[in-house]
Amino acid sequence: MARLLTRFGEIALKGKNRRYFENALTSNIKKALRGLSGCRVEQTRSRNFVEVPDKLLDDAITRLSRVFGIVSISPVVEAELDMDSIMDVALREFSKIARAGLTFKVQTKRANKRFPLASPLMSAEVGAHLLTNLPSLTVDVHEPDLLLEVEIREHEAYIFTQKIPGPGGLPVGVTGKGLLLLSGGIDSPVAGWMAMKRGVKLEALYFHSFPFTSERAEEKVVDLCRVLAAYNGATRLHVSHFTEIQKELRQKCPDKLQVTLMRRMMLRIAARLAAERGAQAIFTGESLGQVASQTMESISVIGRVTDLPILRPVIGMDKAEIVEISRRIDTYPISIRPYEDCCTVFLPEFPVTRPRLAEVEAAEAALDIEALVDSGSGPNIRTFEIRGQI
Repeated sequence: MARLLTRFGEIALKGKNRRYFENALTSNIKKALRGLSGCRVEQTRSRNFVEVPDKLLDDAITRLSRVFGIVSISPVVEAELDMDSIMDVALREFSKIARAGLTFKVQTKRANKRFPLASPLMSAEVGAHLLTNLPSLTVDVHEPDLLLEVEIREHEAYIFTQKIPGPGGLPVGVTGKGLLLLSGGIDSPVAGWMAMKRGVKLEALYFHSFPFTSERAEEKVVDLCRVLAAYNGATRLHVSHFTEIQKELRQKCPDKLQVTLMRRMMLRIAARLAAERGAQAIFTGESLGQVASQTMESISVIGRVTDLPILRPVIGMDKAEIVEISRRIDTYPISIRPYEDCCTVFLPEFPVTRPRLAEVEAAEAALDIEALVDSGSGPNIRTFEIRGQI
């Protein structure tokens, strides 16, 4: 059996509420490891330890690296709480990766203050033992090629040489539930990922305009949702049939206002669904100034249709920053597939960038708003449960 140590960061600052966050993280770790037979999770005050069969180690690390709240993961080897055992295990493990000419450093964390040697002396003793037995290595305390870490716990010591990064943030679910407006583009999946990083459990809503948008466009969104579900856990994806609404807008409303009116209709449907699903906020991928519907004036006019908070995690980011995150979380290759969503298919040649509320409301007077919202809500929404892509 292999043993993994997982660390959290921000949770340590939570004071009297810390136990709630720790328990949520442990629960999410267990959910992430479902289906991997033989795994066991142990919660301590500042760490979680995971025992996993050796053959499942890589799979377990991949899953844990997507659990929000985890800052880093280390495969560790246990040693008894005495110097001979610690030095022997350190030498054995370091010999597996050390090569002639490399520099190294030993770093000790003494969580158990009853252990007789202080951290600097521990590091010096272990380092001297390694140099004696591996004379081709040299010490570099500033920029070593290899770092061996020793952690002194209550009943044992742990030795490790790897720190695999986790996503950090807060455990999904601790800050509430949100509804993500998920398109097939680059921005909205990144916005969803950033919402989850702040502890939000997400459901997603996609607007589909078949036959104006193809079935491949919907498949693209399902695939994006599957990537997000690897972080979020099992995720409900709601698909709203938006075709009749767009037809009505094109027939009865000014062309230049199509984007503004369409976004207002989407928010009305999203607000109704959020109320039904108990979501406390709507999340979007809007970035200020990026397109016509994302100017200050457009955002203000579009958002007037609901009192529900509309949160925009990427609002202050430029495209390059958003793309960098999308590449890192593996949504980018899916987002750039050449299948358009309803927002791009019906884009007018000259959309208004500074809409006036009075003008927009006058255009909507030609519409039966409630009937249109009904057509994209309730039984006209298809819902899928998407499992994470491992």
